[in-house]
Amino acid sequence: MAQFSKQRGRPWRLAAAMLATGFVGACSADTVLDVTDPDVLNVGDFASPTGANPLRFGVIQDFAVAFSGTQDGVVVMSGNMADEVYSTDTFDDRLLPNARRTNENLPALDGTYRDLHRARSGASRTVQILREFTPNEGANIGEMYALRGYTEIFFAEMYCSGVPFSEENGITNSFGAPQTTTEILTRAVASFDSALAAAGTNANVANLARVGKGRALLNLGQFAQAAAAVSGVPTTYRYQTLHSAATGRQNNGIWQALTVNASRYAVRNNEGGSPMVWLQTPADPRMPWAASTRTGFNGTATNLPTQRKYLDRNSPVTLADGIEARLIELEAQLQANTPAARQAVFDGLNNLRATAISPAVPAIATAPATQAAAVDLLFQERAYWMWLTGHRLGDLRRLIRQYGRTANTVFPVGDTPPGVAANTYGSDVNFIIPFDERNNPNFSGCINRDA
Repeated sequence: MAQFSKQRGRPWRLAAAMLATGFVGACSADTVLDVTDPDVLNVGDFASPTGANPLRFGVIQDFAVAFSGTQDGVVVMSGNMADEVYSTDTFDDRLLPNARRTNENLPALDGTYRDLHRARSGASRTVQILREFTPNEGANIGEMYALRGYTEIFFAEMYCSGVPFSEENGITNSFGAPQTTTEILTRAVASFDSALAAAGTNANVANLARVGKGRALLNLGQFAQAAAAVSGVPTTYRYQTLHSAATGRQNNGIWQALTVNASRYAVRNNEGGSPMVWLQTPADPRMPWAASTRTGFNGTATNLPTQRKYLDRNSPVTLADGIEARLIELEAQLQANTPAARQAVFDGLNNLRATAISPAVPAIATAPATQAAAVDLLFQERAYWMWLTGHRLGDLRRLIRQYGRTANTVFPVGDTPPGVAANTYGSDVNFIIPFDERNNPNFSGCINRDA
């Protein structure tokens, strides 16, 4: 299970900023103010055996913030463009992605892009520190590589082709060149391979890397390789980001987005013609929910259903688990496109329903008769098993890229929900890279907006 840092903010960045502006020097003449705060680490303190782990904890927290720690994190933001959640806000930052009409200037979403890069670049720097000062702690090094790999997957699944990967070491910057989606996913596979090499016999980190590698390979359409990558992962395995009520930064952002009064997001069935019924009666144990009298932030969305997968601001969020590993294997098996393969996948899905959750989910009664119907069923089961974990947008894009579906048959279309500024859905299938990236002289915009 992931560790979670309760370290305050990012004190090493604060120290660096103070040094850069000369603020510390301004106080040095007054010895009364020359007090060492034992609760704050300076930049140089991290380059040591005792400083390496606090640096690692900071990266783990940064990753949790980007993935599941804000109401505009990866899980909610990606679900908003897909058919998983919709916006009950009054700001274009959230309404336009829901309407599939994004642009470069949506400040609430800029933060997610920066948070992902912060976690990614922090993991890379921390690997160097860990290798130098704690070289025998391979599991910690492997975890950093794995978390870096997941940030790369999120860039590939959420954004248009063309995300650059710049690097900075606190002194100098190295601007990255735009990467295609395939290049980003290949980069992620390499990160997971490095994680596996470093993790050694540590099963927790190795399985995290195996599921991540399988997910990246699945995105690349390398189905057999993806199945091979996850073959050793137990179905009971689970890696989670941890959250806390201690500070807003540590809260579960999905709970915040979908559960509090005046929430900025909500869940509805069949958004824009989607076949997905998230709010079933009785509730599917994979997607627990309850009726409520809550009102959305816009004041017009009323009686909002309340998700119960995350019960409070402390609830952990699954990043990778053995159920995802089994679903990857079943999708690889389905590629045979034979009646026998379809039956095996059908049986496998029912086996997961019977054994992977308590209470069990009732069996699917009828096996799909065609390959297209089998694909529909598999992706529906993926959506239900991995509800609100940041998988849905990537899966909708894969249906276009790998299965020949058109965008308007997999994404919401037609009239938008009440309260959305745009009356009809647009054509976006991914997010535009924020305008801030244009500070990078190598970047001039998305390479393309394709799936």
